[in-house]
Amino acid sequence: MSLRLWTAVIDCENPAQLARWWADAIDWKIFYESDDEVVITTHDVRHPGLVFGKSPDKKTVKNRIHLDFVPDDQDAEVQRMLGLGATRVDVGQKGDEGWVVLADPEGNEFCILSAREGGM
Repeated sequence: MSLRLWTAVIDCENPAQLARWWADAIDWKIFYESDDEVVITTHDVRHPGLVFGKSPDKKTVKNRIHLDFVPDDQDAEVQRMLGLGATRVDVGQKGDEGWVVLADPEGNEFCILSAREGGM
């Protein structure tokens, strides 16, 4: 295959602020920054990375794509993310799911899954 995923792009109002929030939340670093775009990646600069691009549009509906994270301890990670400023959101969950839906400070949904032993 000649294609590989380089980045996922997240439209936002304030790229610098949201990129720094995510970099802190997932322990990544700023890779590139301009007035209307900030890229974060792992400390060893592996890709894919996340690009935060300035958009004049306000978020109005549930994201069509979102990030899922696998923690060692789901409850601890949910509490940590909430402490950083994430919020719980309802996207139609029934309550018995193995994941918790949260949103970043600009309302972009993401999930903290249940812990997985030995990978996927």
